[in-house]
Amino acid sequence: MHMDAVVAKTVVKRAALGFVLLAAFVAGSQTPNYSPAPAQAAPKAARAPGYLDPLPQDSGPSGLRQELRRLENTGRLMMVVAHPDDEDGGLLTRESRGKGVQALLLTLTRGEGGQNKTGDTFSDRLGILRTLELLAAGRYYGVEQRFTRAADFGYSKTAAETFEKWGGHDVTLGDIVWVIREFRPDVLVARFSGTEADGHGHHQASAILTKEAFRAAANPARFPEQIRQGLEPWQAKKLYVGNVCGFGASSCPDENWTVKLNTGEEDPLLGMSYVQFAMEGLRHQQSQGLGDLRAPTGPRYAFYKLSDSVLPRTTDARGHEGDLFDGIDTSLQGLGKGALQAAAEKIERAATQISAADRAAEGNPESAAGPLLSALRLLGDARPSPPKTPEGETARVKLGDKERQARRAINLALNVSLAATLISPPAAGPDRKDLTGISPGEPFRVKVTLHNGSQHRLALERVALEGTIARKRALVDERPHQAVAAGEDYEHTFELRLGEAPYTRPGLRRNDPQRDSLYTVDSQALATLPFGALPPAILRAGYDVPDLALASGEPSSEPADGRLAEVFTPVSVPVSDAQGAQRRQELAIVPAFSVSIQPGDAVVPATTSRSLSVSVKVRSNLEGAHAGTLGLRAPAGWKVSPQEQAASLGDRGEEKTFTFELSHPSLKQGQVEVRAVLRSQGREFAEGYDLVTREDLGSFYYFEPARQHLSVVDVKVPEGLNAGYIMGAGDDIPAVLERVGMKVTLIPADKIRTEDLSRFHTLVLGVRAYDTQPEVAANNSKLLDFVRSGGTLIVQNNNSISEFNAGRFTPYPAELSRARVSVEDAPVTILAPEDPVFHYPNQISEKDFEGWVQERGLYFMGSWDERFRPLLSSHDPGEADQKGGLLVAQYGKGIYIYTGYAFFRQLPAGVPGPIRLFVNLVSAGKPASSS
Repeated sequence: MHMDAVVAKTVVKRAALGFVLLAAFVAGSQTPNYSPAPAQAAPKAARAPGYLDPLPQDSGPSGLRQELRRLENTGRLMMVVAHPDDEDGGLLTRESRGKGVQALLLTLTRGEGGQNKTGDTFSDRLGILRTLELLAAGRYYGVEQRFTRAADFGYSKTAAETFEKWGGHDVTLGDIVWVIREFRPDVLVARFSGTEADGHGHHQASAILTKEAFRAAANPARFPEQIRQGLEPWQAKKLYVGNVCGFGASSCPDENWTVKLNTGEEDPLLGMSYVQFAMEGLRHQQSQGLGDLRAPTGPRYAFYKLSDSVLPRTTDARGHEGDLFDGIDTSLQGLGKGALQAAAEKIERAATQISAADRAAEGNPESAAGPLLSALRLLGDARPSPPKTPEGETARVKLGDKERQARRAINLALNVSLAATLISPPAAGPDRKDLTGISPGEPFRVKVTLHNGSQHRLALERVALEGTIARKRALVDERPHQAVAAGEDYEHTFELRLGEAPYTRPGLRRNDPQRDSLYTVDSQALATLPFGALPPAILRAGYDVPDLALASGEPSSEPADGRLAEVFTPVSVPVSDAQGAQRRQELAIVPAFSVSIQPGDAVVPATTSRSLSVSVKVRSNLEGAHAGTLGLRAPAGWKVSPQEQAASLGDRGEEKTFTFELSHPSLKQGQVEVRAVLRSQGREFAEGYDLVTREDLGSFYYFEPARQHLSVVDVKVPEGLNAGYIMGAGDDIPAVLERVGMKVTLIPADKIRTEDLSRFHTLVLGVRAYDTQPEVAANNSKLLDFVRSGGTLIVQNNNSISEFNAGRFTPYPAELSRARVSVEDAPVTILAPEDPVFHYPNQISEKDFEGWVQERGLYFMGSWDERFRPLLSSHDPGEADQKGGLLVAQYGKGIYIYTGYAFFRQLPAGVPGPIRLFVNLVSAGKPASSS
């Protein structure tokens, strides 16, 4: 059988703790079903937990009590949003942690098209970063997470444009239907309303698709290929839509909402309200500028409206409900009333045992373990043979949830924890945090430690290393039935050599991230997982507690594997920071060598006659010295010198740079590509990889081909022009300007006050400089003095409209707005064709507005003093002209320019027209001379 079909069957049947679910949990959200670290409660004053450490609220008594809540509730809720940070974290936290609902968050995109407030990570690398940020936030919400193949291609004003970019309506709809059919929610929630009130076209599209998916998932005629792959139709019971009262509304007309839920209610197990706890998670989304969010104490309401339902009426006379699950039996006993009626007696007894565990946990958490072990065995006995109906399959899935939750609760009650640590190759130090992967052919050792923190003897039945690292089979400790005494540890070391195994890489990709709005996926069955890939290494241990089993009155025969208590964890790698403190990152499988050309996109003036230098970096991930041959592949007619170079690297982590010279024929404007290939050990290596992580996040590798796109641009640059660039949120414009021959000096924002600005002809403020660099605002008068004295100042877009307008940073009155042109090929009109900006040093025409990527521009000026002169106009379809995207004013002896056009996207992408125009802007005010 094809591997995709095998995995699809695993997904569909949702076998307890199957690999696909493990991927969703481990690479996803650290849901309550995942117990990767010691269960002792962390002191309140301790440092913030690392990503692989449990949150304090998920440890000890509070973690146990929350798990017991989940055991008593069989409800399943799925929320659909468009981007990371769209989610209603307060509602998800209330449902998952407060009520014990099994919750899933489906985010259509990974936010790769947005701006980054923390650095210069963009595009697909930013998508990985934002996925990691959302997964870190999801630990607080307590949710499983999924995604679709849709990419964030930038701001869209309409759902129609969004669907066009996403390859039509059905591609993303099919992914939503896939997740519904797999997860089988009782309640489906669209975060948005599907109307123009949602603003962003992606927001509108997410709700429109969710409304359709509610019924489509139940129709076997829709997406029948999913049925052939093993999924079954599923009809959720109720569908709600959000944004019915405006975001953040504290009140709402009665007719606009069906449920009004207080997320500001304090939960004693969390030590704060649900929305406050959610904000703790949301703050991990720092690239969105959310690191400083706080929620005040007090009521805070989430309003949602019932949009569709297959239940009898559940609303009162005013059209209101008390809860999202009104009309749905979410009790554990309820499973025995339907598809599992034959197992009703066992389920009823399991529910009784869980209630006993809940009462016991109030006094002594460890005393809850006995009833929980009994409940686990009863649930296991109840599950084997539900009827072959959608309801029967759902009942089986929900019982699987209860078994996993019972196992986690048992671990918490007994203070049982598991650690699996890579001890060879050696851990990475503070200078090389990316050495968290091992490569095929290399020996490695994994140390396993199971801690028994209880007062009971454990009978350890099975310890297995699983995952792609184990070549599709478990590697088992061959010493079964070991006893682990109270308060003692079990230890074992797996000593292995890694064979051929798939790399830990995203299972989805875009060949041209600047223009592709959908990902190509390697496996449909894995496509909706956070990175479209399975985890490489999972350590699992199954155990029994014989004296508790006997005391519980359960049969004394040994339980089958499916009814054992169990704990599992990803294999991790210890990483030290500069202060010597350690945290853990997940182990990965990576190629033996990383080969990369930076930058991946480069600009070359068409007038260049000299040879071009291309630098290729090679990094080894192997222990000991290894050698290979490195070559560069160039277009026909180009010559490479040298054609090949010997590449020898000493030890793991060593990196060397090799330089090639490219001689070329006369250049014409257009695109060419060069590739690097390393041959070693009988294999070719032609891609680079880097770890994307942060101290508060998990980690994942970003892969890209070892290639460089060369954009040949017909551009002229004035001689002797000296430009200064003050970075804002981060962009690559300075590097592009230097590539075309302009002298650019980076000026740190904290040096503006002391810097002699008179040595520059032009100063350029990077994207969002006033938003992100307080020193820019503090020294604005000095920047305006520079203009008054004869300099040229270029100010690019800023997003904090009220702050910018309140600061009065422009030389004459002007009001920043949210006006933008989101269609990248929207017509552009040159309003002042006689202006020197369009003639020196490059002649600008309508042709220079062809081939733009993602958008025309954003945050245009909405109004301005008559002393400003608008130079361009553009508009999205059906809208009025926007003329505030490029304004020029004479101020004193100099020139002030404001631009909202998205040069920060165009220049790094090598789009010729914007490069030529931006060079003209930087050259504004300089007398024409030789070029």
